[in-house]
Amino acid sequence: MLFFVYLGDGILSDWAPSFIQGSVNSSLIMGLVISFSSVVGFGADLIFPQLLRGLKTRKILLMAIGSSLVFCGVLFWSIAWPMVILFLVAMAIWGIYYEFLGFGTQAFVSGSVPATSRSGVWAIMGTFRSLAYFIGPVIGSYLAISRGDYWVVVVATFSVILGYIIWKIMGRNMSEVVLDEPVERINILKEIKHWTILFEHVWPVIIISLTMGIVDATYWTTGTVFSDNLAKQTWWGGLFLPFYTLPMVFVGVIVARWGIYKGKKKMAEIFMLISGLLLVMIGPSDSVMVALIVSLLVGTMLSVSWPLTDAVYSDIVSRMGSEGKHMVGLSGSTLSVAYIVGPIVAGLISQFVGEKNTFVVMGVMMVLVSIILLVVTPKKMKLPQTEIKTWDD
Repeated sequence: MLFFVYLGDGILSDWAPSFIQGSVNSSLIMGLVISFSSVVGFGADLIFPQLLRGLKTRKILLMAIGSSLVFCGVLFWSIAWPMVILFLVAMAIWGIYYEFLGFGTQAFVSGSVPATSRSGVWAIMGTFRSLAYFIGPVIGSYLAISRGDYWVVVVATFSVILGYIIWKIMGRNMSEVVLDEPVERINILKEIKHWTILFEHVWPVIIISLTMGIVDATYWTTGTVFSDNLAKQTWWGGLFLPFYTLPMVFVGVIVARWGIYKGKKKMAEIFMLISGLLLVMIGPSDSVMVALIVSLLVGTMLSVSWPLTDAVYSDIVSRMGSEGKHMVGLSGSTLSVAYIVGPIVAGLISQFVGEKNTFVVMGVMMVLVSIILLVVTPKKMKLPQTEIKTWDD
């Protein structure tokens, strides 16, 4: 089910930025519109724990599929009437869809899968997700060029419907989980205070996540436009984005086999540095092949950095004990901020230097950030354990 839902999403993720930019004739406005989905998603993170309380996993996942279909429906309207207001409505629904899917899958794994099998289940779901996001852009690019925008949304919608059919048939056999745990009253100011204290001690890993998140957001916005431009030169130029996502299908398994447990921060920074140097190499050459090879290698390097960074977060959460949920919230909000800022910054840069050189600028940023972090990152990040124990949530 997840594969077909993600496949529909992958098709639209590749097509939507290019279509929006072509409709508004501004890469900056495109970035602002795309980032709106993350703004809505960030807000949903604050209220969904209460709104979804008492709902079963099946219903939450069905709500995710339903919101995806509504998203497709609004996109059909936007093809006929390409107006900014329709784009914003579509992005808002898209942001809500991601949150439904995230809450539903998290509840399913945590409530239905034994603790000893959870990492394996996440790995399997991650592989199918990455495979869908590899195939999706290929299908999206082909349909946009050969069939037109309408058929892009048609095929994406059909894929999501197929996922729904599979879920209705197979999902009946899954064990149900109800989100009925006690939910504390939301105190945003108090949570921000906790995040501020944590940031003072764990800021290097936060900066790593933020930097990689901004680059990832650039790939899924400005990168889709650049991929379409390459496809106009030769059909395989449209593989720029799929080549970036391809390593994520198998590199995570390789990293898991390495069994790295020391020096994870430094290694993540080194691989991020290599990614930045590779992105800079796109600038001097107009070769489509060079762009594809660079994209593949960057995806490979970041596919190593991501799990290493996640492992650092897991270490911190474990050390914090019952208060680790605040670290989970901080790390999640970091990615939301990255996907809010990334499309806007990439769109602004692209407006001045073009899509290709936007990646060069991002590469320079990654190199500078990585070098600074390699110099200043401590071997072990100390937490204010005494103060953390006094947090009364």
